[in-house]
Amino acid sequence: MRLKKIEGQVRGIQRMVEEGQGCAEVLNQLRAARKAFDKVGFVILATKMKECMAGRGGSENQEAAMEEAMDLFMTLA
Repeated sequence: MRLKKIEGQVRGIQRMVEEGQGCAEVLNQLRAARKAFDKVGFVILATKMKECMAGRGGSENQEAAMEEAMDLFMTLA
């Protein structure tokens, strides 16, 4: 659902650029799309961390999954 909204935002930005809209307006929309995309990343990460804390898999799998989630978090931060 959120990705469809982001897709619409990006299409809108493309249209703005093609129509020669001002830089400030385009950058404002880019900022909004980036923020929405970041939120999607954090939702995915939160889901992964919930799975880890729920204890899915053995302790080795859980530890590896948590480490992977932490690495993902650092790429988003």
